Amino acid sequence: MKVYWNGAVVDEEAVRLSFDDRGFLFADGVYEVVHVYRRQFFEWERHMARLQRSLAGIDLEGVDIAALSLGANSLLESFGADEGALYLEITRGAYPRSHAFPPQGTPPTVLMWIRPAPAPDLRAWEQGVAVMTAADDRWAKVWIKTIGLLPNVLAKEKAHRRGLFDAIFVRDGMVTEATSANVFIVRGGELVTAPVTNYILPGITREVLIEIARERHMPLTLLPFSADDMLQADEVFLSGTTTEVLPVTQVDGAVIGSGQAGPVTRELSQALRQRAGAVS
Repeated sequence: MKVYWNGAVVDEEAVRLSFDDRGFLFADGVYEVVHVYRRQFFEWERHMARLQRSLAGIDLEGVDIAALSLGANSLLESFGADEGALYLEITRGAYPRSHAFPPQGTPPTVLMWIRPAPAPDLRAWEQGVAVMTAADDRWAKVWIKTIGLLPNVLAKEKAHRRGLFDAIFVRDGMVTEATSANVFIVRGGELVTAPVTNYILPGITREVLIEIARERHMPLTLLPFSADDMLQADEVFLSGTTTEVLPVTQVDGAVIGSGQAGPVTRELSQALRQRAGAVS
């Protein structure tokens, strides 16, 4: 597989990560995931804008966004499938372990690759997925898309050990997001998702879905909602780059709505894939 490694497209075997890399030592870095539909990056500019916000959020300088775009296009040329996902990670570079930043001018480590997207689980989509709630004990800068994802990993694993798809974080009784997706609910025909705060990652798919809903004049409110609101909702769904729109039909053992993907979820899922060019 070809990968982009510090400014060049190389075979993956050529990548040698230093044990002094701050991503390895401190999770001192950020990342992005971009969906590829029909050999095109979906919302590349928005992803790069979010990446720049994340880089600024951890005060990481020296990243050439234009070079990243060229590297991504080179990877796309060698990619052998129509649909996939690009992963991009940038760390503060390699320097002997010290909590303080390395000297100014230390080059960041940049790694990027594209892999085929997994085939959609149509059964899961039709029947929805079951999730649990979990206490949101993450740090207070969730808006930064950092590679430090251990709380997310632990919550996801706890859900998997229970035979569930995912965990939805709850902070002070209010829903924030899932381990790798934003959360929407539908109640009384109205689409509701929490406004972005420092505890919620500004999802690109979330942003596109809000645009689609407004274009279609769907009732929409950006409003915090509680775990109880979610349990009493007519529909619940997750949204994310690779998640797309995924119905949730069971939360903490309670059935949501009819127990199947609801009409709003179905409409937005179809509209998103149409926007992405994945369906005609």
